[in-house]
Amino acid sequence: MARHLITSALPYINGIKHLGNMVGSMLPADVYSRYLRQRGHDVLYICATDEHGTPAELAAKEQGLPVDVFCAQAHDAQKAVYDGFDLAFDHFGRSSSPQNVEITQHFARRLHENGFIEERSIRQVYSPADGRFLPDRYVEGTCPHCGYDKARGDQCENCTRVLDPTDLLDPRSAISGSTDLEVRETKHLFLLQSKLQHEVEEWVARHEEEWPHLAASIARKWLTEGLHDRSITRDLDWGVPVPADTWPELAAEGKVFYVWFDAPIEYIAATKEWADSAPDGETRDWRSWWYEADDTVRYTEFMAKDNVPFHTVMFPATQLGVREPWKKVDYVKAFNWLTYYGGKFSTSQKRGVFTDQALDILPADYWRYFLIANAPESDDSSFTWEHFTATVNKDLADTLGNFVNRVLSFSKKRFGEEVPAGGEPGEAETRLGEEIASLLAEYESQMEAKQFRKAAAALRALWSAGNSYLEEKAPWLEIKTDKDGAALTLRTAMNLIRLYAVVSEPFIPATSAAMRQVFSLADDTAAWVSAEEARALTSVPAGTPFTVPPVLFAKLTDDDLDAYKERFGGEPESA
Repeated sequence: MARHLITSALPYINGIKHLGNMVGSMLPADVYSRYLRQRGHDVLYICATDEHGTPAELAAKEQGLPVDVFCAQAHDAQKAVYDGFDLAFDHFGRSSSPQNVEITQHFARRLHENGFIEERSIRQVYSPADGRFLPDRYVEGTCPHCGYDKARGDQCENCTRVLDPTDLLDPRSAISGSTDLEVRETKHLFLLQSKLQHEVEEWVARHEEEWPHLAASIARKWLTEGLHDRSITRDLDWGVPVPADTWPELAAEGKVFYVWFDAPIEYIAATKEWADSAPDGETRDWRSWWYEADDTVRYTEFMAKDNVPFHTVMFPATQLGVREPWKKVDYVKAFNWLTYYGGKFSTSQKRGVFTDQALDILPADYWRYFLIANAPESDDSSFTWEHFTATVNKDLADTLGNFVNRVLSFSKKRFGEEVPAGGEPGEAETRLGEEIASLLAEYESQMEAKQFRKAAAALRALWSAGNSYLEEKAPWLEIKTDKDGAALTLRTAMNLIRLYAVVSEPFIPATSAAMRQVFSLADDTAAWVSAEEARALTSVPAGTPFTVPPVLFAKLTDDDLDAYKERFGGEPESA
């Protein structure tokens, strides 16, 4: 069995994330991790909050909190939401951890020793009133292109044009509001990516045929345009400090590493955090996953398309330049955008459904299933309340939930609270077993290929097969003339419920657990269902006690739909 190292893009610290962020990284990584664990693989799923950079400092300032306090609180708030979504991280760390400081500084020293970091003088905005240089987002002003008066020094949110702080009209400090700004010379560290271009090209060429088209095309586009030397330090109060033993002058000036230099290193650091947080008596080996990892370690990253360049080009360049055997990604699963009625979800503009709000409305499994079944894999996909409501009602409430409820309720009413005995499998059961085995193989194939929409379609087909069998056999009619035949039909259907409980777990873990608890099976520790079990459908024998669970999925009404649209906006022009 392979050892699977899985990471998802680090959610930024400033604010609860929206559904687009969830489906573009963390949720599919969780679904895949759960599946692999069920199939017996050794899995390590690592994620963390990305806590450095200008937005964190500005968000802390807005709330009147020290930035370290703000980040600690925001980390806990995000983790609570991810727990609510049943994301089964092995560790959810923080990029402000001592482990990340240690490893980031180590990487910087090694790059410097190998000739891939250079100190350069640049001209930068300085605020005498604040007594400091201002990174791009610390400068605000009027956009020279559209006249928006709250444009930032890196980009105008109104017209989306990329800017330089010196482009702004009437610039002011985002800290103090002072307009007394100067342009002064200062020194920063640059990563000489241009010297690593050829090595990165060779590395990408060895992997891009296996990667999805989206990831491979973005990496190739960046390489075709050429890698440029990139500043990797900033003048901020919060970040990984430049090590004084290597750059004493810059360290004395308080320079810290740029967030996009230290954030990918946090994948490694968070794994060390996981090892360092092991319970007493347990030893965890983090280095075997990352440093001189053997051929059994398979590393898969999940991210939205805007993160692809950093993970397929920039971070590999850093790892190559270190000249040490750090594990590099094998497979990059990239996603397009999930839109909200055709428009962007926006953290800053509070547009769309955010993950904490989603959990306030409905349990996590409603969202998990819908998002993965409509994951933006081949192109952008649009979230609408109409589509969400229809999917929940058809797939979850009718196809799965109603099947479970009517089988168990009818059997309890006519045969009591044990799986009924009687009847011998016939042609209908043989056909059903073959169909279930075939659909299960399709489901497994799509999960292995990380094709989540197709996997969801195969899972839905498994659920539908049970309904078709039930309609064909009609035990509510069968019992009038053939009680043993009805018992066989219901027993077979109950075995389907148990199968659904096992194989649906990556998508809907809470509901799967509820279905599994229906049957009082001694020593039921099976992690997966074999093809032989799928054909036989006899894992739940006659005489097994069972209970009828509460409704698994409540149908959403027109009133629910209207309420959701009123709260969050439903039409494109209001999104």
